[in-house]
Amino acid sequence: MTQLTQQPFETSTVSKTSKKTHSARLAVIAVVVLLLAGGFAIVRRLSERQALAKETEKLAVPTVAITRPGTEPADESMVLPGQLQAYVQSAIYSRTNGYLLNWKYDIGSHVQKGQLLAEIDTPEVDQELSQAKAARQQIEAQLQLAKSSAERWTNLRKTDSVSQQEADQQTSAYTQAQANLAAADANVRRLEQLESFKHIYAPFSGVITRRNVDRGALITAGSTGQRELFDIAQVDPLRVYVNVPQSDAPSIKTGLSAFVELQEFPNQKFPGKVVRTADAIDPATRTLLTEIDVPNKGGHLLPGSYAQVSFAVPLHSTRITVPVNTLLFRAEGPRVAVVGSDQKVHLKPVTIGRDFGTKLEILGGLDQNDQIVVNPADSLEEGQRVNVKAGGDTRS
Repeated sequence: MTQLTQQPFETSTVSKTSKKTHSARLAVIAVVVLLLAGGFAIVRRLSERQALAKETEKLAVPTVAITRPGTEPADESMVLPGQLQAYVQSAIYSRTNGYLLNWKYDIGSHVQKGQLLAEIDTPEVDQELSQAKAARQQIEAQLQLAKSSAERWTNLRKTDSVSQQEADQQTSAYTQAQANLAAADANVRRLEQLESFKHIYAPFSGVITRRNVDRGALITAGSTGQRELFDIAQVDPLRVYVNVPQSDAPSIKTGLSAFVELQEFPNQKFPGKVVRTADAIDPATRTLLTEIDVPNKGGHLLPGSYAQVSFAVPLHSTRITVPVNTLLFRAEGPRVAVVGSDQKVHLKPVTIGRDFGTKLEILGGLDQNDQIVVNPADSLEEGQRVNVKAGGDTRS
């Protein structure tokens, strides 16, 4: 009877122990699962942060398109920009004060040397001249009296009727009267010359390019703070000034033939010749200032016009050109952004030559194999890292 009641109690104890062990295992498994899930979440979050940081860093590096310098065709004539200027140009000012009576010629009028351009009424100068002439007459009368007195006292001195001191005083008075008359003559000539300035004459043959006064206008002598009365220009021949690059300067000689082309005269060439050069390279532009004289008998060419000047000099050297949208204009001068092998930007200073419209000639600072940035941003800095756009390498 006792054995029958003990067996169920032992079975119940084993069952409870087994259940506790199973529960502990489940708890351990749950903790492990939670730890694994937390670790996976942490790893995933770190991975996402790293990917975001890499993407942000990648986006922070600008992507640029690049091109390479091109070369212009060989054996091309030297063509440079120039500006037409009058052979002689002068501003005409007044040398006397007064009021403008009338003017004879307006803008566009062709005048000859010595022709009357305008007349000025000078009442004050006229009165000063009249006064000076009257004063001269008085001094001349005093001179005659001084001369007679000096001669009389000289004769009286011969008979010892007067002292030597008194004779010398009369002689000195005569000499002083002579000097006064000379000064009066000089003053009269000065005023006569000043009065002659009431007539404005053309200093040389040319065309009136500007008239700044009208009838009744107050005229003041001198050029300080005053506008000129007229501008006159000699337009035959015309001067054309061209800045020749240093590399081509040895080819420019006096007497070299050249011709001028203007956009408003298509298919027309106006011949000229090199008459002089500066014989020195400008250190600021590295160019040689050259003057070409162009005949202008028909007056077709106008001073101030822009022109293309072609020299009869073949070019055999290789010229580097770049698109105009590759230049950066900084305070220190023009720069080109070049991408090096280290994927960093290097700002190279360049010297600009001729302008071909969409392209510019580069006289120095670039190599043919340089990778230059197209449309560089103003914010680009020296040593900045960039990404090169795929397929963006082209020839200019």
